[in-house]
Amino acid sequence: MAIRTNATPLIALDAVVIDSETTGLDPLKAWIVEIAGVRIVGGRLQSADIFLRRVNPAVAIPPTATAIHHINDAAVSDAPSFVDVWSEISAFLRKEVVIGHSLGFDLAVLKRECERAGIVWTKPRTLDTRLLAQIAEPHLAGYTLDSLASWLGVKIADRHSALGDSLACAEIFLALIPKLRESGIRTLAEAEQACNALTDLLDEQHRIGWIVPVEAPRPFEAEQVFQRIDSYPYRHRIRDVMRLPVRFTAPDCSLHEALTRMINERISSLYVSTLRAGENQLEASAAGIITERDVLRALAQDGAAALNHPVERYMSKPLATVPAEAFIYRAIGRMSRLGIRHLAVVDEIGHIVGALSARDLLRLRASEAVSLGDEIGRSDDVHKLAAAWARLPRVVKGLLQEGLSGRDIAAVISRELGALTRQAAVLAEIRMREAGQGDPPCRYAVAVLGSAGRGESLLAMDQDNALVFADGEPGGGEDRWFAALGAHVADILHEVGVPYCRGGVMTSNPQWRGSASTWQERINDWVQRSNPADLLSVDIFFDLRGVSGDLGLVNRLRADAFDIAKGQAAFAKLLVESAGTTEPGLSFLREFRTVAGRINLKKTGLFGIVTAARALAICHHVVERSTPERLAGIKALGIGSTHDLDALIEAQGVFLDLLVAQQIKDIEQGVPASNAVVIKELSSHDRDRLRSSLEAVRHLDDITHDLIL
Repeated sequence: MAIRTNATPLIALDAVVIDSETTGLDPLKAWIVEIAGVRIVGGRLQSADIFLRRVNPAVAIPPTATAIHHINDAAVSDAPSFVDVWSEISAFLRKEVVIGHSLGFDLAVLKRECERAGIVWTKPRTLDTRLLAQIAEPHLAGYTLDSLASWLGVKIADRHSALGDSLACAEIFLALIPKLRESGIRTLAEAEQACNALTDLLDEQHRIGWIVPVEAPRPFEAEQVFQRIDSYPYRHRIRDVMRLPVRFTAPDCSLHEALTRMINERISSLYVSTLRAGENQLEASAAGIITERDVLRALAQDGAAALNHPVERYMSKPLATVPAEAFIYRAIGRMSRLGIRHLAVVDEIGHIVGALSARDLLRLRASEAVSLGDEIGRSDDVHKLAAAWARLPRVVKGLLQEGLSGRDIAAVISRELGALTRQAAVLAEIRMREAGQGDPPCRYAVAVLGSAGRGESLLAMDQDNALVFADGEPGGGEDRWFAALGAHVADILHEVGVPYCRGGVMTSNPQWRGSASTWQERINDWVQRSNPADLLSVDIFFDLRGVSGDLGLVNRLRADAFDIAKGQAAFAKLLVESAGTTEPGLSFLREFRTVAGRINLKKTGLFGIVTAARALAICHHVVERSTPERLAGIKALGIGSTHDLDALIEAQGVFLDLLVAQQIKDIEQGVPASNAVVIKELSSHDRDRLRSSLEAVRHLDDITHDLIL
């Protein structure tokens, strides 16, 4: 199935690159004498998957044309006519995105040939390397195929042959992708939108009879993924449906005893471990599982004698697990991918805290979207990871149509961003091994910060992550190894579609990487600082959430940080000051303050609420991560006005609702997602909600300083 949705990153695009040789340069008079195509799958050239046909034009080929492509009348005398090869051409195109160089000419000739043959012509979705190159580098001396090949280091074989030029064009397109990425153009729709802005060039091509080679982004049937989905798996977490207490049996227990227990207790599985009754903290890595299906397989294999054998002979190990804090759709997708019916539910450090079976999930309906998380987790290269990540806007759109709140959707986005970061670390380790740098020198963990850590990420995101390792000094061998790993993690995320953090909060930055002891010193230093300029971005550390590796390192570090900062009002106030003040979103007359018709909801409210809740949580030792939970924790301590705190929780929800809806609209139109919404597109009801929410944050700075004691 072609990957061609608006949100598809260019690095993961499926496309066909074509070129034609003709009898002349006037598209109204030219006839095709040769046509070729090569395929790109998942952003990679398939050089063996090619199409090449000579075509008898039924007219004499002018010597001037032959001088260019070296095809004369004799060379095509036995070739089929266009009408005879059209079915092959159409089959090769397969309704995928078509790429070419100065593609408007080839499209015009193809259309004209179809009209002559009485064939219905349908323009495919297209991209033109001539236009893309001008976007990537507007100051080149020329944009011919030869000029671009020279600029990008692409070698052209068999110039002015349809196949040679198709291959060269494909290589040029792939070489343009990282340059376009640095210009902020990552997706198919963004590329289309940028090409459409080159109006002078497009008008010139139109005047000479070419077809406009690219159109504004348009919805595809493939994007209508969700007619109706069950939103329950996206609203609730595994901990809400897992079974307790955890039931286990000893490895030497007989299969008959285990089966009897399952029947009597009406359960379908038992964990197998040496853990004794009353003990806790069973590590998933040390346990196995015996299920009803295992019993049936044992009986089929060994007959009735199997009932006397110990369960360890038939148990499954290692356990398949799912985090308790994950959403239910994660469990559905994992069971589907692995073809199993049971999952062990684990906490952040891998201890079994519950059990989950397909029977527990039977009433939950699922769509193809539930496989998103596992698709990310099984992507073994950057191209596949980008393709998996590109599904996220479609999932978000479906959840939005289902009526989920912006807050619920932000939580789903955050979990998937954590999964993406985890897989980036996996791929980064592979790159380290391939480069001969070996395995990690000690235990380590990668964590997400900021909105991803709080569970409040939206589709306008960049990287906020950190790395902690067990032992080592700054500049030492361990630090150098993890510096290289961190650089790979940042590069992979950037390639996939999560841009580098403009503030440098990334594993590749020494300030956001270090051993456990280095981090402890860093935290002590932060709390003792007195200059807000030295504390920029420090506050998001307190949103820390481990996503990869030894999560215990992250959990201990975060707990220690909250303990150190407890009651440090001066430090909390400095964090607020370093973050800056909230911009007013309303005028004196309660009119919206807009720029180009949009209001930035992050600057005028969302950021301020998050910053205030975090600072209050740090000062008053409320260790929750999400903004609503932090504000609820402050309220539970009897600090501040209940009305004011509830109004802030409500306002944050409104901001998230409006931003999610706007970001989906923008992405579909090829506009990069941002934190600004178009006021004129809001309903009167949403305008009223927004106005009330902006009123709630009008005095946020004063409220925050009053509550930090």
